[in-house]
Amino acid sequence: MIKNYSQNNISEGKALNIIKKPILTEKSTNLNQFNQYSFEVDYKSTALQIKNAIEKIFKVKVSKVNTAIIRGKPKTFKGTLGYKKNYKKAIVTLKEGNTIDSSLDIKWHLKNLNQ
Repeated sequence: MIKNYSQNNISEGKALNIIKKPILTEKSTNLNQFNQYSFEVDYKSTALQIKNAIEKIFKVKVSKVNTAIIRGKPKTFKGTLGYKKNYKKAIVTLKEGNTIDSSLDIKWHLKNLNQ
């Protein structure tokens, strides 16, 4: 039996759990000119789940999703050595003609506060 996983049948609550927050650094802002956007995503999510979540939340068409697991950096706190948490980053490439607003971070926090 072959299952069709390309359907966008994900709920909005599940989509918001997959996409944690946008990453707005200088490097990720430079990717916007190539129609690419960076997000911190759930550690166990797959590229197909990320694609469906982005399409559901922002109402855009996604052409490609690249993911990377970012390892936590070592930090010292009051003389004891510790590590920051690992997280998963997704770089999403949108199809031609689709864009996500540049004031993404502000809208993201307001949307999550209203829930």
